Amino acid sequence: MPVPAFEEYEPAGDCACPGCAQRRRALARARAIPLRDGGHPAARGARRALVLATAAGVVLGGGGSAALAAVNPVPGPGPVSLDTPGSPQGGRSPLHGRPAPAKPAGAPGAPSAVKRIDRTSIITRAKTWLDAKVPYSMSTYWSDGYRQDCSGYVSMAWNLGTNEWTGSLDKFATKITKDELLPGDMLLFHNPADPTNGSHVVLFGGWVDETRTHYVAYEQTRPNTRKGATPYGYWNNATKYVPYRFNGVTAGLAEDPASTDPKPAVPTVFPGATQFGPGANNEHVAQLGRMLIERGGRRFYPKGANTAWSDADRLATQAFQSAQGWTGADADGIPGTHTWQLLVEHKGKDIRPSAEGAPGSPPRPGTVPAPGAAPAPGHAGTPGQGGVHGPVGAPGGPAAVPGYPGTSVFRPGSTNPFVTALGRQLVKKGFGKNYTSGPGPRWSEADRRSVEAFQRAQGWRGAAADGYPGPETWRRLFA
Repeated sequence: MPVPAFEEYEPAGDCACPGCAQRRRALARARAIPLRDGGHPAARGARRALVLATAAGVVLGGGGSAALAAVNPVPGPGPVSLDTPGSPQGGRSPLHGRPAPAKPAGAPGAPSAVKRIDRTSIITRAKTWLDAKVPYSMSTYWSDGYRQDCSGYVSMAWNLGTNEWTGSLDKFATKITKDELLPGDMLLFHNPADPTNGSHVVLFGGWVDETRTHYVAYEQTRPNTRKGATPYGYWNNATKYVPYRFNGVTAGLAEDPASTDPKPAVPTVFPGATQFGPGANNEHVAQLGRMLIERGGRRFYPKGANTAWSDADRLATQAFQSAQGWTGADADGIPGTHTWQLLVEHKGKDIRPSAEGAPGSPPRPGTVPAPGAAPAPGHAGTPGQGGVHGPVGAPGGPAAVPGYPGTSVFRPGSTNPFVTALGRQLVKKGFGKNYTSGPGPRWSEADRRSVEAFQRAQGWRGAAADGYPGPETWRRLFA
């Protein structure tokens, strides 16, 4: 009988049969991490061993089925267990499928030596789980041997060679400050009072922008590996998450290229008025924002400059124009040739500090312009913007819109009556389903999601529907 020829097959990308689906998963796991970077050696060898054993079984007359039964392939990640809030956090342990280290798995303290790794490799390793969409679990292990929870993810990215937990990761690192954070560092919260619940760790991927209020977080969380912009230190826990630097890190990546793109040189020639204003979305808008921040306009950009034109750009431009002594059409909030030239050449006067009545800054809530005084540009009487300021139900006309209090009062950690007023108006308008209680005076994720729903109902998308109310959101909400 002729010896059969065995060929490895590539599964069809659109085939839903169990065989092709399992084959695609096996190939993805086998290609995940190179051996030189700590990849699981059995993940690459199991496929070749299976083919050779099958061929040998046929040649020796034992039959393919007997040979297949004799092979013990390394188990893959397997089905994801349904972890419950009471599930214990995974403790220290060796890599799944590898011999245990000489030191007992539960012993505290740092290892005798750590592997050296650069920042680029840390981020690259973190992205392998991101690309594979590794499911979260505190009780199962991925093909590289690392546990599929938050501390297992950091252990994998740092190539520790063991599965650590939130109570031991700090033994491999040195505490640093927020200003020292670089991609590949970690933000750790370990709750010693209840270590199995509430503790968490994320990888720092770089700052979202120069305000350093949000950063790119790589984390292992439900339902699977995630990368996203996250408020510092971790949503509403700014003080609990402590920054650490891995002791084995060398040089490499200074910033995550996916999180902070290089800033192109600012063109000295004015790009044209058509590049600015409602609906504009281009790099010139972001360049304008960065120049205005440098000239004293940071308060208008709590989340940094963006390519999408917004009220922040209009108000900051208007404040810069007003600082030059311009009025009327010369201070309309849209940059012209002269405005651009002053910004590019670092000439003219900087934006004045925020104060009541200062051009370009929102007035304090409840204030009414003096009789006969012209309203500040961009506020009362300007169509499509902040609306009329003053108390609701002022006599002599229809109900007026209360004054917009500014962006700073609607941020994580803020507590003030404007948050309560905002929440009540959202409920009144039919956007209160995210509130399980309240609304109250402390800004919460329920407030942000409710505002986002309202903004999306206006047809806005992207940065215009980020869940943080601006002057136009405020005007429409209270109209």
